[in-house]
Amino acid sequence: MRAEVAAGTDIALLVAASAAPIAEERLSVRAEGVEYPVSETWDRFGSRLHLVQGLPEGTVEITYEASGAAVAPVPTTQEADAVLHLRPSRYCEVDEFEKIAAEVIDGRDGVEALDAVVDWVHDHLDYVPGASTITDSAGSTYLSRQGVCRDYAHLTATLLRAGGIPARCSSVYAPGLSPMDFHLVVEALIEGEWLMVDATHLAPRASMMRIATGQDAADTAFMTTLAGNVTLTGIQVTAVVDPALPAEIRHERIALR
Repeated sequence: MRAEVAAGTDIALLVAASAAPIAEERLSVRAEGVEYPVSETWDRFGSRLHLVQGLPEGTVEITYEASGAAVAPVPTTQEADAVLHLRPSRYCEVDEFEKIAAEVIDGRDGVEALDAVVDWVHDHLDYVPGASTITDSAGSTYLSRQGVCRDYAHLTATLLRAGGIPARCSSVYAPGLSPMDFHLVVEALIEGEWLMVDATHLAPRASMMRIATGQDAADTAFMTTLAGNVTLTGIQVTAVVDPALPAEIRHERIALR
């Protein structure tokens, strides 16, 4: 990742694999060729957050490399999840979708309701790179019927919450995604278990690795400017799985690790 920054810029990064133990891992931030210190903390959703402060004016290069990811434990649930992840959020106007969600779910519950929402979003949206901006929400996506992974995720999460199913968004590394980039999926709380769904169907869910989790894309952005100014000039994401990419089985129950 490469960016031009103003003097005194502070940034927060959500690029590190969040849950799975990693055999080898390295995060490097270089400003005008000089390595800058990075501190690690955790956000309120348990994602690994890396902070860099006081960058000088000029070019910044950010590199994250990881290999040898082990199988992470199944995500735990908290008693408050059923409340927190039903609420509206910046990109998910839950209160405006109750009637629409009722029509989509049509009396189903549990996994059947989850499958109905995912199928509806997949069938009613067109995946069009560049069709949306960072200001687009579930509401504008519903009207335009097009977007990218974040738009699919926001509409899916909104319909689920409006239908009474707690849902959250998670950014992931997604081997098999083409073109490769950071990817946003949805986790729904069904019978006490977080099940991962992806209405884009662009990559096999079984090989995805969690980066960050939150209510929507506002909580999972790979970089946030805390002070100063940042202009992103280049980004390259690569994610592979060994020994082979698994097949995607539609409606299979999968928990994101």
